[in-house]
Amino acid sequence: MIRILHTADWHIGQLFHEYDRTYEHRQFFNWLLDTLSEEQVDVLLVSGDVFDSSNPSAASIKMFYTFLNQSAKQNPHLQIIVTAGNHDSASRLESPKPLLESSNIHIVGIVEKDDVGMVDYGKICIPLKNKEGHTEAWCIAAPFLRLGDYPSITDSANPYADGVSAFYKEACEYAASIKEPGQAIIAMGHLHAQQAEVGDIDKMERLIMGGVECISATAFSEKLRYVALGHIHKAQRIGGKEHVRYSGSPLPMSFSETNYKHQVIVFDMADDAIDSLKALEIPVSVPLMRVPSVHSSLTEVLISLSQLKTFEGDPHTAPYLEARVLLEGPEPGLRHKIETALAGKNFRLAKIDVRYKSAAANPDNAAPVDPEQLNRLKPIEVLHKVYQAKYDNPIPAALQKLFQQVEQEVNELEA
Repeated sequence: MIRILHTADWHIGQLFHEYDRTYEHRQFFNWLLDTLSEEQVDVLLVSGDVFDSSNPSAASIKMFYTFLNQSAKQNPHLQIIVTAGNHDSASRLESPKPLLESSNIHIVGIVEKDDVGMVDYGKICIPLKNKEGHTEAWCIAAPFLRLGDYPSITDSANPYADGVSAFYKEACEYAASIKEPGQAIIAMGHLHAQQAEVGDIDKMERLIMGGVECISATAFSEKLRYVALGHIHKAQRIGGKEHVRYSGSPLPMSFSETNYKHQVIVFDMADDAIDSLKALEIPVSVPLMRVPSVHSSLTEVLISLSQLKTFEGDPHTAPYLEARVLLEGPEPGLRHKIETALAGKNFRLAKIDVRYKSAAANPDNAAPVDPEQLNRLKPIEVLHKVYQAKYDNPIPAALQKLFQQVEQEVNELEA
């Protein structure tokens, strides 16, 4: 039997609304080190997005390798498999691979090809061994798949989704051909599965990727006993299948996760089957607060903020705060007013989420303008439409005058 822990989307080096998260990541790694020992974990799977940037800072890199070193020392039999996500530089992540493999640490960032240009599935199929050194399972350690990493499907309406599906089918067939009776096959992946419930950050990332990257749960063969996914930051099952899961990110990535419990997944594997699957909740080291609980007038917001008790704990654990304001129109000096109400209370003002009454009352104002019509509009007419749509009021004469002055200066420069 082997025990496996699945985690993903660490995003080391990420800033939370410009606040450094080094303390939070250190707390998570300390907790994970303890958990690996307490749960007697044999295999640690990290399914992509180790770093938040493809060019992480020296401090972020040091934090990652310090954790790997500590994990190997505290758990001599532990296998660690790390795959690259879309935020990672595949080649940079893989660079120390020859050295780390001597410590039973496997990093897969690049999908290698054989001499005839076919995917070399043997390079990403890693044997998972128990404490006695016997192979209990094979892991298809698939990183985030970029163009050229997956088979090319001709005459496909969605070459990416079909190509990724073909990749997993071929990888599973290869693993099945080398495994022995009683050995299981599991897979890792960093992708967007269909019907996955996404958070605020996930929505923005999906738009960047083009919106055609969704992979069906049917892409994963019935021969796979577990699929360890990364990329979506909310832990969840996919396609109603207990064994196809996102572990979610260990740290909150947006204020929409204020009451969400972050976790890792632990399960046992023996005789080609999984057992005792459970989620372990990750302690929150820095809480998130939304004040008020619903968007309210500025007066109500300032009263709510002024009534907050001063935070007197460790400065590293001071809560991140989102002020939720409902306005009639533009509010000059809004941030200064909110910061004044919070003065001396030791909260970290991370975000001011502003909504306008007019936007809620007149959703039709947000209707898109035809491109040809937009080209015929003068700049001042565009300003009128934008202001009216946002605030449901005509633009003030003073603001219109300032805009016309700027427009005149620009025209003079271009003349």
